[in-house]
Amino acid sequence: MTILTSRDFNHNVSKAKSMSRHEPVFITDRGTPSHVLLSYQQYELLLKKTQSNAERLGMCIEDLTQIDDDFEFERAVLTDRQVEL
Repeated sequence: MTILTSRDFNHNVSKAKSMSRHEPVFITDRGTPSHVLLSYQQYELLLKKTQSNAERLGMCIEDLTQIDDDFEFERAVLTDRQVEL
C-alpha cells in the first residue's frame, strides 16, 4: 500500500500517477486518509465487482457465501399453492 501526504502529492503528481498504475495510492491530509488515486483500469475493475442486491439475489447459495457484507441473505423457501377452479 502506497501512502503520500498531500504535500508530497502536490509536489510530484507525475510520480503519484506512475505509482497508481501498480496499486492504489492513498493520499493523507494531516495524517488522515482523504483520497485514493487509482488507475483507470483499476477503477473499471472496481465498478465491475459492484453488484446490486437484486443481482445478488439471483446468485446461487455458494456464490452468496462469498459476499463479505454486514448482512446475510436468508434462503427463500418456495412452495406450491393450491389453485381453486
